[in-house]
Amino acid sequence: MKLSSTTPAIGGIFYLTIAFFLSAYFAFSAIQGNHGLFRRIQADAQALELQKYLDVLENKVIIMENKTHRLSDNFLDLDLLDEQARKVLGMARPDEIIIN
Repeated sequence: MKLSSTTPAIGGIFYLTIAFFLSAYFAFSAIQGNHGLFRRIQADAQALELQKYLDVLENKVIIMENKTHRLSDNFLDLDLLDEQARKVLGMARPDEIIIN
């Protein structure tokens, strides 16, 4: 008994189906998995946001270092000392404007 050559082999269809589902799974994981493309885009956006926040904090540190230097024993800025003392003690007069 001879099989017709027009009927596809069941084994070939089975292997192609498995190969298709495996490649679909790996493609899905590459795009939306824990280490996928979307996670990479999200991590890059978060890194950019954190870099901006770091820049803001570094600027605040520079300002604080400047004020600390101006109030140190080696270099005393009397105007800054007066301003800080009035601000901390609440001794500003009603007609004064304190600018930070």
